[in-house]
Amino acid sequence: MTDLVGQDAPDFTLRDQDGKKVTLSELRGQIVVLVFYPLDWSPVCTDQLNLYQDAMGDFEGQGAVLFGVSVDSAFSHKAFQQHLGIDFPLLADFEPKGEVSRKYGMYYDDRGHAARGFVVVDPEGKVKHSHKSPSPLEIPAASLILEAIG
Repeated sequence: MTDLVGQDAPDFTLRDQDGKKVTLSELRGQIVVLVFYPLDWSPVCTDQLNLYQDAMGDFEGQGAVLFGVSVDSAFSHKAFQQHLGIDFPLLADFEPKGEVSRKYGMYYDDRGHAARGFVVVDPEGKVKHSHKSPSPLEIPAASLILEAIG
């Protein structure tokens, strides 16, 4: 994986759970946190997204907007979001499958899904921090993300 820290964040446009297009470059001026996770509906991913929902006030307090990113479809994301009761957007890196995850070094070709990790993009559109968990079972703590934002 190429170290993206300090470089321009690769731009993308993905659809969220409601079918709305989200383009990274249109979020300039904000701190953007991209949280990569393998798949909707898995027990560990459920725990991961619930953990971040519980910390939303802390993320917002630091001026950050959070997006979940996985290879699932927008339809799956919508059902998953409603089931969990989370309110941050989930982006569908669905077709071409994993294209954005690959750009950020967060894709497992041998498994066909995103890695578990996160990327912090600063208001100027540069990658401030990137973290890829050593195992798909290891959830990056909310405190680790908050430290990377600060």
